[in-house]
Amino acid sequence: MPEHPDHSPALPRVAWIGLGAMGAPMARRLGESGVPVTAFDVNPQAAPTLAPAVTTAACAREAVAGAGVVAVMVATPAQLEELLHGEGGIAGALDPGAVLLVLSTVGPAAVEAAAAGLAERIAGVVDAPVSGGTARAGTGELLIMVGGADAPVAAVRPLLDLLAATAPVVGGRVGDGQRFKAVNQLLCGVHIAAAGEALALADAMGLDLAQVHEVLGAGAAASFMFSDRGARMIAEEEPEVRSALDIFVKDMALVTDAARTAGQPVPLAAAAEQIYQRGKQAGLGRQDDSAVFRLARGR
Repeated sequence: MPEHPDHSPALPRVAWIGLGAMGAPMARRLGESGVPVTAFDVNPQAAPTLAPAVTTAACAREAVAGAGVVAVMVATPAQLEELLHGEGGIAGALDPGAVLLVLSTVGPAAVEAAAAGLAERIAGVVDAPVSGGTARAGTGELLIMVGGADAPVAAVRPLLDLLAATAPVVGGRVGDGQRFKAVNQLLCGVHIAAAGEALALADAMGLDLAQVHEVLGAGAAASFMFSDRGARMIAEEEPEVRSALDIFVKDMALVTDAARTAGQPVPLAAAAEQIYQRGKQAGLGRQDDSAVFRLARGR
């Protein structure tokens, strides 16, 4: 676990919305570090599991009342819009001095719309999508890509330092963090698909998959995704779901949307997006994304 400076005098009260596979360990990390956290999730079973580190609210509006920072870890752009402006939305309940910290991967358009809609209501919006997986989410070792103006970024910096091994400011605009994350997810999504296809070829040729993973993982073909997802692809038992295939269905769509907006062809990302879409259509959406190996082998 990395060493983090003691920011306790400046820690704001945090409302945390979204306690999924990543959100729950991140909220717990803050609570156990001395940050006062009040959390809400649409799943009523999620928040109580974090006690006593995290306090539970009955609804999102209750959670955000009086909070200095509202941290959002929802899954999709539609969920962010619903949270802010839907029935029971929090936009009207936010403290005028609050900062909205969007940690979700929702794409530039969604966070830009959120910032525009809240511009006259709160102190600011910080766009800060995360990368690193569930284990690092609980130990404060994430990569967080931060976009936003100086003052709101400074307000959430103590929290970012508790959650991340590194949290660089990648741009002064809300949306720049999401643009960085799109590049990150392009690489990750293509690497997972490539790992699945490579191991499927090795399997079809009758090679020992454990040896393929070990030998090639020590050479020029090595990558984090080949090491991590490859191990789950060749496991004898069904792997634990650490990152559902549905996440890359959503994220690769965000990548190709961002590419269209930028006018940049991304043929490899488009091909990988189709692989994840096929997986979803085959009923693998809630399975671990390493299932692309079985998809490639027609299993």
